[in-house]
Amino acid sequence: MTLPPNDSLEGLSLAELRGLVGTLLGEVRGLHGQVESLQMENQALRADNQSLKDEIKRLKDLPPRPPIKPSKPSGMEKATGAKAAKGKRRRRGAKRDSARVSREVTVAVSSPAGSRFKGYETILVRDLVLSAEVVRYRRERWVTPSGETIVAPLPSGIVGGWGANLRRFILACHIQGQVTTERLTALLTGIGVDISKRQVVRLISEGLEVFVAEDRDVLRTGLATARWITVDDTSARHANQDGYTAQIGDDRFTAFRTGRSKSRGAFLATLRAGHGDYVINDEALAYMRGRNLAGPVIDRLAAFPQKVFADSAAWQAHLAALDLDQLAG
Repeated sequence: MTLPPNDSLEGLSLAELRGLVGTLLGEVRGLHGQVESLQMENQALRADNQSLKDEIKRLKDLPPRPPIKPSKPSGMEKATGAKAAKGKRRRRGAKRDSARVSREVTVAVSSPAGSRFKGYETILVRDLVLSAEVVRYRRERWVTPSGETIVAPLPSGIVGGWGANLRRFILACHIQGQVTTERLTALLTGIGVDISKRQVVRLISEGLEVFVAEDRDVLRTGLATARWITVDDTSARHANQDGYTAQIGDDRFTAFRTGRSKSRGAFLATLRAGHGDYVINDEALAYMRGRNLAGPVIDRLAAFPQKVFADSAAWQAHLAALDLDQLAG
């Protein structure tokens, strides 16, 4: 079909234009069909060409072409997809914080006479309040009829004149945020807390018994309730000496223990989670038999009336009394 020149299209009627467009659409469809045929023919030629290349390699005793594995989504794509799906379910921003409003502030505005009040426009603002505070505790003192003085105790968490929130902030910054004591001192001084670097170090390093007990209880509870645990160890330096750090935990808890040795005995001591007693019971005897301990040794341990020993010293003394302290490990 020969198309008329552009200047002659203006003189065509609507019917003629429709016919011309229909003709052009038919030609375009025909061209699409030819393109698809050429693409199929090209793919067939590529396959034949690859077959010839493979045959040439076979005749020349060359290694065959490696199989093409189907592409899989990368780890980043999986993570992105998981985050996107998680983001759809998760409430974000002000909607999530609407139930956590700590205080409400009403902001007034000057309006001209005759204006009508239309309520409030609400916005949730997330902010942080850091302020120094000095609290005077007036502790009651009483003298009993017997002459004994009774003083009201301070709230828990106060250490040497320093409040629990201050110490919590220092520990979080230093341990979780890895902020040095120098920067912590400068930060607190800038906020308005009159504190020295030596006092910051004391709050970090002294009076940690409550944290040690908490860490011990976490390990005990985790071991008692876990369906499974994972264990790993790595070399570490502590107090300028070589040692090993063991990790114990599952999907709910993790405990770390550092020691000089990663021997079986040291690991079993770690699993005891602070318990110091030694007990000979049916489970212990069964374990000894499973480890092929000598039968006479098991019989002597089982026959002795005392089955519970308070600590390692009492256990070693018991082994010595039974002439079992020289056994090879």
